[in-house]
Amino acid sequence: MAKKEGNRPTITLACTECKRRNYVTVKNRVNDRDRIELRKYCRWDRRHTVHRETR
Repeated sequence: MAKKEGNRPTITLACTECKRRNYVTVKNRVNDRDRIELRKYCRWDRRHTVHRETR
């Protein structure tokens, strides 16, 4: 049976430095209305950078 999206949509995170889409995750739409920003490791920059939610 497929998962229901509901309040936890699947989002893609893109690096702010190299603009590549590196991560896929889910977020709670009730708690996080705005686009989220997380500090994650970028393989291409070889360091931790800020990753923003893309559409």
